[in-house]
Amino acid sequence: MNRPESNEYADYYATYVSMVPEGNMMDILQMQREDLLKRLNNLSEEQANFRYGPEKWSIKEVIGHLADTERYMAYRLFCIARGEKANLPGHNEEDFVKEAMFDTYSLSTLLEDYVSVRNTTLQLLKNLRNDVWTNWGNANGFPVTVRALAFIVAGHELHHLKILTERYFQNEDFPV
Repeated sequence: MNRPESNEYADYYATYVSMVPEGNMMDILQMQREDLLKRLNNLSEEQANFRYGPEKWSIKEVIGHLADTERYMAYRLFCIARGEKANLPGHNEEDFVKEAMFDTYSLSTLLEDYVSVRNTTLQLLKNLRNDVWTNWGNANGFPVTVRALAFIVAGHELHHLKILTERYFQNEDFPV
């Protein structure tokens, strides 16, 4: 699959799309799943509850946010792949994270949810016909293609893994 053109997604997502390496999207998403699990599976609950600053998400909230956002983007991808022409709604990530109360869940539960969502996304992508990858739809008032949504999913995770590495794991206050 070719990288989407810049007109296939809202400008907001350009950073995410640009972070995705060249290669097979299925392989990229599978490798991301394994990488995330390697990085996070052995964290203690204390580490998983770490916030690098006041009002910043905990690592648990970041994991929950990754799963929720992928779930949301995969829904958009599904609808547009199936020919939906209606404007698909946006969402407020801050409200979603607050309402979900991810800190009340165990790390293992959040990682299981993430893996389940990623596996479902992979299954959806695996079964798409070649001709629907360039289907156009509208999400939150912006035109978007199916392939752009797949790149957004991958890039969104890369963005947050970078933040986890730089602002959480390398923070001098991160619990050892």
